[in-house]
Amino acid sequence: MKFYDLSGSDNKRFSPFGWRVRMSLAHLGLEEHAQVELVKFSQKDKLKFSGQELVPVIQDNRVTISDSWRIAEYLENSYTSQPTLFISLTNKAYEKFVASWVDSQVHPLVAKCVVRDILDVIDPNDREYFRRSREARFGMSLEEIVANREETRTSLKRRLFPVRKVLELNPFLGGKSASFADYSVFGAIMWARITSSFDILEEHDPIIDWRERMLDLYNGLARKETAREH
Repeated sequence: MKFYDLSGSDNKRFSPFGWRVRMSLAHLGLEEHAQVELVKFSQKDKLKFSGQELVPVIQDNRVTISDSWRIAEYLENSYTSQPTLFISLTNKAYEKFVASWVDSQVHPLVAKCVVRDILDVIDPNDREYFRRSREARFGMSLEEIVANREETRTSLKRRLFPVRKVLELNPFLGGKSASFADYSVFGAIMWARITSSFDILEEHDPIIDWRERMLDLYNGLARKETAREH
């Protein structure tokens, strides 16, 4: 199996979607067996074989899959006979809801907290493209985007309310153990943790305890990745 994942300078792997796949592979005991091909923003030619330009991408024998959700479904269908990544093998509505909610409601706020800092952790050759493309997307400079990130963090805290309520009842969003729902939220956390010294969670937020549990999973897989100092 070959796993194409986004990379910055010093091989920093910060893509939130890449982390969904990486945690899913670890969940299934496949992470150490997947050959990782790091892809920088300026190396989209590496992905031509997949018919699109975005990571993550998995090549497994003759099968090529892009998109973190589709990859998770493929891994679940190909490597398990019982539900492991998803709470139910026949009904994935909960995990799909959480993943879509993170994409549409959480990622935009995380981006407004850390997008300027990402510039400092990517390859110097990618910086002009990154600044130009993100400033076009937001309609303002990177510096302006993050100027009010303390307020953005407060908005993010409110947006994460459903996560807190689930964690009041369970150690993980998947219940007693982590599921793809956890990996969807955790991808956003790792995106910020690796790229920025700004902590997107306020002190004493109960979600911090869950973050620590997630960092410890699979022999501390995520904790071993170098985080920018808060």
